[in-house]
Amino acid sequence: MQILTKVQHVMLAGLVLVGFSYTLKAQPTNFNTSRNWALHKKEVYFGLGATQFLGDVGGGKGEGRQKTFLDLNFPATRIGGHVGFRYRFHPMFATKTHLNIGMVSGDDALSKDEIRFNRNLHFRSIIIELSQQLEFILWSNEQVGRRYRVPGLKGFKNKASQIYLFGGIGIFYYNPQARYNGSWTSLRPLGTEGQNFDDGAKKYGPVSVSIPMGLGFKVGIGRTWKLGMEFAYHMTFTDYIDDVSTVYYNEAALAAQDPVAASLANPTLRPDWFNSNSGSNQRGNSKDRDALFFVNVTLIKNITYSNRTVGKTSVRWRSVKAKF
Repeated sequence: MQILTKVQHVMLAGLVLVGFSYTLKAQPTNFNTSRNWALHKKEVYFGLGATQFLGDVGGGKGEGRQKTFLDLNFPATRIGGHVGFRYRFHPMFATKTHLNIGMVSGDDALSKDEIRFNRNLHFRSIIIELSQQLEFILWSNEQVGRRYRVPGLKGFKNKASQIYLFGGIGIFYYNPQARYNGSWTSLRPLGTEGQNFDDGAKKYGPVSVSIPMGLGFKVGIGRTWKLGMEFAYHMTFTDYIDDVSTVYYNEAALAAQDPVAASLANPTLRPDWFNSNSGSNQRGNSKDRDALFFVNVTLIKNITYSNRTVGKTSVRWRSVKAKF
């Protein structure tokens, strides 16, 4: 069976999400009247999540799986956090400004692939990303119940559930580091692929562009609070989040300029396999850019209204259901 390429993998994920959306639309859809959805226009949120790096370093086992979901390596999972502001301008659409801060890492020593294991590279990098995203709400069920329980008065309970797709564009900072003599050393200034030589690889900067996309859902846990979860895949426009992209540079020249750069450029367990002068000169794969994967749990606060405001309006106990 031929392994999926990165493009095929993303296309397959898209088809699954599209099919999922049609399934949802086939079910009874509980979009609200303008009065109900307008009570959920403005939200702030914050939360924590798990991060995964999809690139040259680390990963799982199998030829051709690099930089796809098939190459996830769970021992390399790290933690991230996020905050943001969401504005809903239509029953089916919202936009949000999202700040994401986390650590990603990769380690060939954790890979079950024999070649990568013996290459023996590793890294970590902080990710600080600011993005603007658009949400397409597939399904929504939102009602606002009465503020007080009055004996004999029948009302509605609060409901605030959504399932949505999202996508956008962002800019992020990264700084790949590796361990050297017990401490973490920044790799970009070292030029491990010869970036500090005229005939080496092109220098890369600390900032790049990303395209976040994914699926999310949230449920109400109180009058103004919701709990959500998002699964986000971030395409990037750099192949150097892990400081690995092209070929090994001449080790003697690296060592003469900076012994630390030479040591971190090629810590292989098999010098006969990985060497700039013999064996394989390939260090990474520059044909595909790096990617990031985040699973976030989010606590959401509705700031559209106050409890007092809602308690004084008729919407506190009446709700009209309408199919969109």
